Amino acid sequence: MAVSNDEQGGSRGFPNEAGFGAEFLAGDGYPTWPNLPVMMFSRALEWRDRPAVWAKSGETWQPTTWIELGQAAAGLAASLREAGVGPGDRVLLLAENRPEWPIADLAIMSIRGVAVPAYTTFTAADIAHVLADSGARAAVVSTKALAGRLMEGATLSAERGGGLDLVVAMEDAGDIPGVRVLGWQEATARPPLPGFRDEVLAIPPEQTACLIYTSGTGGAPKGVMLPHRALLSNCQGAWELLKPLDLRDETYLSFLPLSHSYEHTCGQFFLLSIGTQVYYASGADRIAPEMMEVRPTVMTAVPRLFEVIRSRILAGVKREPKWKRDLFVAALALGARKVRGQSLGPTGWFADVALDWLVRRKVRARFGGRLKGIMSGGARLDPDVGGFFLALGIPIMQGYGQTEAGPVISANPPGGIRIDTVGLPLPNVEVRIAEDGEILVRGDLVMQGYWNNPAATAEAIRDGWLHTGDVGSLDDDGYLRITDRKREIIKTTGGDMVSPARVEGILAQQGAIAQVVVAGDGRAHLVALIVAAEGSDEKEVARAVDDANRALTVTERIRFWRAVPAFTIENGLMTSTQKIRRQIILREHAAMVEGMYRG
Repeated sequence: MAVSNDEQGGSRGFPNEAGFGAEFLAGDGYPTWPNLPVMMFSRALEWRDRPAVWAKSGETWQPTTWIELGQAAAGLAASLREAGVGPGDRVLLLAENRPEWPIADLAIMSIRGVAVPAYTTFTAADIAHVLADSGARAAVVSTKALAGRLMEGATLSAERGGGLDLVVAMEDAGDIPGVRVLGWQEATARPPLPGFRDEVLAIPPEQTACLIYTSGTGGAPKGVMLPHRALLSNCQGAWELLKPLDLRDETYLSFLPLSHSYEHTCGQFFLLSIGTQVYYASGADRIAPEMMEVRPTVMTAVPRLFEVIRSRILAGVKREPKWKRDLFVAALALGARKVRGQSLGPTGWFADVALDWLVRRKVRARFGGRLKGIMSGGARLDPDVGGFFLALGIPIMQGYGQTEAGPVISANPPGGIRIDTVGLPLPNVEVRIAEDGEILVRGDLVMQGYWNNPAATAEAIRDGWLHTGDVGSLDDDGYLRITDRKREIIKTTGGDMVSPARVEGILAQQGAIAQVVVAGDGRAHLVALIVAAEGSDEKEVARAVDDANRALTVTERIRFWRAVPAFTIENGLMTSTQKIRRQIILREHAAMVEGMYRG
């Protein structure tokens, strides 16, 4: 992937320059880095030939060492600068989780560019919006298929003043008319820029590091500007929180998209900064077997993973003989007592040891058998699901955050897990509850604002406090509970943020659909309550839903729907200004919505 030191001219330039970043490495605590590239390049020089990241080549895991990662990033930074990418320029990053991802991310930030992560599930229209809104003129893309979708989006964005001048292709992207295309090997093989070391050291903490798009209530995703200080604040806070785990020489399986702020900060920058070896999962269908191969010691996950594994475990238990089912129930019961801090007594203690060997050990083996802890975030974890795994000896620590806060705000500490809460604010984060119950956050983790949206920024950040839009409470011990949501954003158990207004707007464009309300907060997928247009039957509505789904991303698509009577002012389901009362509608049709999820 990278060239050797000799090919780069011996000790000429960075990252071969000895001593870079050494002043930040002293002591046993977490270093106070000035910016993310200094953090990464310092570690590259410190850990040189140690594996940093791994990826599958066929059936074999292949490592990329720290020095290879650093050299490739420095080379790509030089290529981007030569191609005209300067400070503040936005560069779209569209790729699966793979070693090239952190290399590209680091290269962009190293020349004060702004990385703009994009989901591989984005449609061409989504890409067009991000390109036009961000003004990105350059992109880094992985596969030929994604390159094709990227260019579809670029064509659409050109109608709104957007477009692309430069594409760096990790794989063969073919010829793209009117766009300069750089191959990965060519782009990463260059020597570092003259004076690269000093340039990297001079990047201020307030420099925007990335622009991450998150859905808003108005439908169109908003760009969240995160400076280096926000991500570094999260890294520092995570280090302090997780000290009891004594993290060192850890192994991590990365499967959440790196375009998601949670994985971007925690699964990439934080874990790499402490020397964790990161393995990139081959795909969603390979997570279970690859957990057995990699045997991770730490994990981050969204609640959906736990829901799926729990369902599989319970389904398997049902097929077992009664005596095995009884053992499982006993293991759960005794485990739950331990979680609650209740005494087991001598008899219970011996039974618990036996059940740990007979039952819980097999459950832990599903996760590789070496876990020190799993941080659950991105959406609400059902306490029953969390309690299930804690009782079986799986150390789940639920956290809370949002993209606008770097993203982690709070998390349960090891040794002090309260699964019905989202834990304690990170050590460097201030949290208070407003008079109306809204959770307010202050600290270095807070975003700079929304890209080109001063009105939304002023609404979100007031007097230095980030208004999260979530309602909650702090108990006497400082643990945070989320009790409601002020803003109408659907958060799935997969950790995806979905704007109901956007989905409803696309559905309502269909001629057979007169009115629609979607549901799915805290669920695995979306469902819809649909009022058919006059003269349209169920078959026509079904075709309309299928047509709308083709214009929606995977996480936005409607899995099930039911026909309902019209929403009117007279029945109280619309306001006097003809606005749909979404929450009232969902309450009135709660049984129908629940029925769709139960099948």
